[in-house]
Amino acid sequence: MTDKKREHWDTVYDQKSETQLSWHQEEAQLSLELAKLAGISATSSAIDIGGGTSRFAGTLLDLGLRDVTVLDLSQVALDAARQRLGQAGDAVSWIAADITAWSPDRHYDFWHDRAVFHFLVDAKDRAAYLNSLAKGLVVGGHAMIATFAPDGPETCSGLPVARYSPEGLAEVLGERFALVAHRHHLHQTPWGKPQSFQFSLFRRDR
Repeated sequence: MTDKKREHWDTVYDQKSETQLSWHQEEAQLSLELAKLAGISATSSAIDIGGGTSRFAGTLLDLGLRDVTVLDLSQVALDAARQRLGQAGDAVSWIAADITAWSPDRHYDFWHDRAVFHFLVDAKDRAAYLNSLAKGLVVGGHAMIATFAPDGPETCSGLPVARYSPEGLAEVLGERFALVAHRHHLHQTPWGKPQSFQFSLFRRDR
C-alpha cells in the first residue's frame, strides 16, 4: 500500500507546480503563531510531518533553528523543497518515508503536521501515526496538528479524508496529550476556493 501511496503523491507533485496545489501557502502564518505559542526557540528541534513543498522548514530556519527535519512520502516533493531552499536546505534533515510505517529513532521538541493526519481514514493507520508521535515527541514537547474541520471538504487530491474538531482530535490523541490552543482557519486555495481547517496545539504531558 505504501508504494501505491508514494506513487500517488509523486505523481501529484510531479504534474503540478507548487502554486497549483490546493494546500499551497506563501506563508505558514498560523503554524508559526502556534509554534511560537509552544515556545520554540533557536535551540529547539522540530519535525514537519508531510512537509512536501511547504515553506515551513524555511520559516523555522529563519527563526534560527538548526535542528529541522522534514518527512514526506514523496521524494519528488522533498527534492523540490530542498532545491527551493538552496544552500540553506543543507541544514535540514530530509526523510522520505510513510509516517504510518516510520519509527523515529530520536525525540523532537515540536511536531508539525499540516494536513497529513486527516488522510488517515483507517484506524490502523491512525494507530501507527500515534505510535510514531509518542516515540518522536519528547515529554513536555508540543504537537501542532491541522486537519479539515467538520465543515471542511470530504476529499482532497482524489482521496477521502477524516474531518475533526479540536475536541474530537484531542479525544483521538488520548490522555497523554493536552489541548493547549486551537484556531479555525478558512484556507483559500490558489484558485480562491475556501476550505475550512482546524489547527490544534497539544502538549505531551506524559
